[in-house]
Amino acid sequence: MSMSMKKVLASAKKVMHPNSRKSIAITKKTKRITNREKLKLGNAMKQNLIGEKMLWIQENMLPDVCPYTPQLADELVKKYMARNDEELEQISIKHSIGGRKNRQHASREDILRMTKKNEEAEYDTCGIEIPDIFNPAQCEMLRKWDGELS
Repeated sequence: MSMSMKKVLASAKKVMHPNSRKSIAITKKTKRITNREKLKLGNAMKQNLIGEKMLWIQENMLPDVCPYTPQLADELVKKYMARNDEELEQISIKHSIGGRKNRQHASREDILRMTKKNEEAEYDTCGIEIPDIFNPAQCEMLRKWDGELS
């Protein structure tokens, strides 16, 4: 529980009528605080996903190529989209070996398939957002990046 939420709840010292103005005001404040915390969490998750993508690109860049060409960048993005193919293949092998009717690792498989489908749709429509590796200065900055998102 956040400090602001504790302050709001501490202001209600005695039992109030549920329809009183004060209880309605406290309810509004707590709802506003929880919504703000949800937004903060969502933004942190988005930033974390972008950071993971940049880290993957940094780790899989060719060591001797600094300003990338569009063809090399396209290959890198396609390699990025295919990063989970091996795990999907392992899951399908497990399905074929076992004579079970239910799917083992179903949630992980669904997440991987949905991620791949969303990335392919993003690639086909507006393009996947990657760091500017066509600019030599930005490319070098990405190579020297230590993975910190702040």
